[in-house]
Parts: sequence; structure tokens; C-alpha cells
Amino acid sequence: FSGADLVDGSCAHPTIPGRVSPLLPANHVTMTKGTGLVHTAPAHGMEDYSVASHHQLPTDCLVDESGYFTEAAGPELQNKNVLEEGNEAVIKMLQAAGSLLKEEKYVHSYPYDWRTKKPMIIRASKQWFVNTADVKAAAQDVLKKVKVIPTSAVNRMLEMLDRRTFWCISRQRCWGVP
Repeated sequence: FSGADLVDGSCAHPTIPGRVSPLLPANHVTMTKGTGLVHTAPAHGMEDYSVASHHQLPTDCLVDESGYFTEAAGPELQNKNVLEEGNEAVIKMLQAAGSLLKEEKYVHSYPYDWRTKKPMIIRASKQWFVNTADVKAAAQDVLKKVKVIPTSAVNRMLEMLDRRTFWCISRQRCWGVP
């Protein structure tokens, strides 16, 4: 059968008893790489977040700021480093549940921190989100008061501000940028 036959289906979560996970189609998963369906971790990447937003899924983050599983991940995983002993614990949990179909070593293409040269985990964090319409209107009003040369550039900037879909004010990188 094809992946299309599974769309709108669901499956039992392999490590969280009682949790049902929907099978979702996603454009970033192709038939050459799988079924075209995706397991999603909305708090850990833009593609996953986009799929989850489209299907109104929560963006639960089971990983803390230091890269350790939180209490919400369950007692078997709590306080384990995601990239180290946490990974092995998940494999053992899948084996115990009879849910592991295949295991093989895979070199993941993590982004790396420019200072420590260690892999970074992309994760959602609490932000100060503001009303998008209010921010857009305020930004556009302020931009209209700025003297821009050439003046034709103002319209392009106003259009760019109008197309913005999300606004987030963050101060997470207090140590600066490279």
C-alpha cells in the first residue's frame, strides 16, 4: 500500500502509553525517502512546526535548555541527555515495547555551535509573543516617519512588513553573535 492509504490514520505512541499520534502528510518528506508521512516533533524544527501548526497540534517540548529530557518525557527519560544516554534509553524502550523495526547507526546533520563545535538541539522555548497586527501597524507607522533614500524603497519595506506572519521578541543570545 502507499503512504496515501495511511493519511488521516493514527498510531499508538511508542513510548508514551495512552497517547495517540496522527499520521500526517508533509511536503518535506518525499516518496523516495519514505511514505510521504511524517512523525513530527513540533518543538524541534521549522518543518515539523509548520506541519504541526497546519494540523493544530501542540508544540510540547520535552527537552530543557541544557539538552536533557524533562519530567514530561516520562520517568525513564527524565534527566537523561538527549544526544547521549537518552538516545540509548529510547532505543531500549522501543525494544521493550516491541516497536523497534530496525536499528542502525546514522550520522545526523545537526547544526553545530560555532564556539563549542558541539551539535545543537533546535527546541522551542518560551517567548514573548505579541499581537502581530499591533506590531505590524506600529512598525509601519514608525517606518513612515523615517527618511529613506531612495523614497521608492519605503513601499518595498512596508510590503515586506505586511507579509510577515510571525513576530517574536527574544533576548536569548545575550552573549552576541559570531
